[in-house]
Amino acid sequence: MARYLTIASVCQCAGSIMSSLSVLPVECLLQPFPVPQRLMLGPGPSNVPARIAAAGAQPMLGHLHTETIEIMNQIKSGIQYAFQTRNRVTLAVSGPGHAAMECAIFNSLEPGESVLIAVNGIWGERAAEIAERIGAKVNTVVTSAGGYFTNEEIEQALDKYRPVVFFLTHGESSTGVVHPIDGIGDLCHKYNCLFLVDSVAALGGTPICMDEQGIDIMYTGSQKVLNAPPGTAPISFSERACQKIFNRRTKPISYFLDLSWLANYWGCDDKPVRVYHHTGPVSSFYGLRESLAILAETGLENSWKRHKEVAEYFHKGLEEMGLKLFVQDKKARLPTVTTIVAPPGYDWREITGYIMKTYNIEISGGLGPSAGMVLRVGLMGCNSSKANVDKVLEALAEALKHCHKSRV
Repeated sequence: MARYLTIASVCQCAGSIMSSLSVLPVECLLQPFPVPQRLMLGPGPSNVPARIAAAGAQPMLGHLHTETIEIMNQIKSGIQYAFQTRNRVTLAVSGPGHAAMECAIFNSLEPGESVLIAVNGIWGERAAEIAERIGAKVNTVVTSAGGYFTNEEIEQALDKYRPVVFFLTHGESSTGVVHPIDGIGDLCHKYNCLFLVDSVAALGGTPICMDEQGIDIMYTGSQKVLNAPPGTAPISFSERACQKIFNRRTKPISYFLDLSWLANYWGCDDKPVRVYHHTGPVSSFYGLRESLAILAETGLENSWKRHKEVAEYFHKGLEEMGLKLFVQDKKARLPTVTTIVAPPGYDWREITGYIMKTYNIEISGGLGPSAGMVLRVGLMGCNSSKANVDKVLEALAEALKHCHKSRV
């Protein structure tokens, strides 16, 4: 005999289920969260312009819908412009710049292979640890915080260690150094080595041309000069890099970051069909596409020029205040992230806290080898303006007046 539930019995059943829950909704989730408006002048993320935020709020599409694939194709073209490359295997990793770093290292290195890491800040340190975790033979050259390597020093290390990959950070956000790139690609190729460049904090804010400078693998993040939300990381691989990667003896340690899958997902291989690999962050793709469109409209050279001029304006203002810049060599100062020697006698935490509380402006302390030594101010993308420089100079001046200074 069939059994039927009446409306009353259904309600009674639902009630008994609800009453059996031991964890109830928390009160805070039943109220909207008031997110404050802040001027994000730390080393990232930077502010997201209304145009990019609006793009990210467009209707959801399936991650392999025809329109999404077209957006992904446009993103690839935008990355090729931003990187100045014609590399076929150009895409955006679903994740922050750190995910792109792991993608680059996991795919280009196999256990037991030799890698040379140039350590001029925290990102070289991170790259060395990642390479160690996959069983690579890690060698490093290290310079002091605020310094960089000469091409002669790099060639000596290449000759000594004979690595298959050489890693270098272009814009070292922990120390405020922009590393010279010219000639290094030629050296790497002379020693049959791939040239891997981290340009997360620099791309779009200072000149770099992937093909012309012989870079084999390069990546960046969406949340710096591009002004998109964190979560997508443009990356590109040369034919030399692809030849090594697609002829590995072993599979990459990460399935999610396996380039053979990602290349197909982004339509970078010759296969007629894109096979499901993962559900890409579609809304983030909208934002990344819009950020690359803004860069294309602005023009790379105009963007480089503006960041340089604004950074120099900021540096002059700091020196007029009596503050010292951490990077002594003017040519090596990163235009997107300025490092300021922590004012003697002050607690840097009190300074950054005062500026946040009083002006609603984020600036940061040091990181890694610069921890406790510097203040860091980011002027990236839409945040790179003389008006913002004036705001942060005023905030710093007031902080130095009102924060406690000990005897030194």
